[in-house]
Amino acid sequence: MGILVVGSVALDSVKTPFGEADDALGGSAIHFSAAASFFSKVQLVGVVGEDFPEREIDFLKNRGVDFAGLQVEKGKTFRWKGEYGFDLNVAKTLETHLNVFSGFSPVIPSSFREAGFLFLGNIHPSLQGKVLDQVKRPKLVALDTMNFWIEGELPALKQVISRVDLVVINEAEARELTREASLLKAARRLQTWGPQPKTVVVKRGEYGALLFYKDGIFSAPGLPLETLMDPTGAGDSFAGGFMGYLAKSGEIKVETLKQAVIVGSVMASFNVEDFSCRRLKRLTSAEINGRIKQFKDLSHFEEIKL
Repeated sequence: MGILVVGSVALDSVKTPFGEADDALGGSAIHFSAAASFFSKVQLVGVVGEDFPEREIDFLKNRGVDFAGLQVEKGKTFRWKGEYGFDLNVAKTLETHLNVFSGFSPVIPSSFREAGFLFLGNIHPSLQGKVLDQVKRPKLVALDTMNFWIEGELPALKQVISRVDLVVINEAEARELTREASLLKAARRLQTWGPQPKTVVVKRGEYGALLFYKDGIFSAPGLPLETLMDPTGAGDSFAGGFMGYLAKSGEIKVETLKQAVIVGSVMASFNVEDFSCRRLKRLTSAEINGRIKQFKDLSHFEEIKL
């Protein structure tokens, strides 16, 4: 089954203690697609300006990502500039220029409206709802958000959360959104926001991820890495691996959700090894399989008998 992703397409300028990159390919929809395209066909909806270097997305087109929903408007592409200190879990925003993204109103091409899986990147909640109004009911709808929408658009955000099946969120946002200090209580509260209990994935950066499903919890470890350059887009590449694997399997059950968390963690671990999408651009399937084994070895132990 294919995946429809709606989100930002940006040019990022990022500095970390280990290097920097200027006007590099970024945005939630791009990082998501770079990861998901290893497992499934991806259809992307977003907006760029006339200055966008289209050659930068050729590698995604070659992987089968469909850009028929990418709108090109007069003006400049969304730009973000930020830096990280030695705590790579915290980004400091230096500049944000929304440019054409400020007027973005997603229009879903008719050929995209029957996608089996839908990922709503962290755009305005009202726009996420507008996307839901344009598509036929997918097999699974997942949503990401951010503190900006939690603080400024909480009623709209709660409304759109009630319409999705799965929420992907980081731990600080989960606490802020629910006003719960405990991640367990935060996730359980989120699961009640809607007519059906929903699945919640809490991203914890280098410390792994937690999956909260109807009857239980699954914890994926953080993989210690030898090379770590830039965490920008790691959460979106996690979501891309997660959704890509679910779409590839065609099943939504506890076993595949757990496997999807590991695959998402694998893709995020590669993403941080270089700036922008450079590492995912040169990544191979053999490397992905090798790192999946690393995750399994890291967390496996035999039964303990006392």
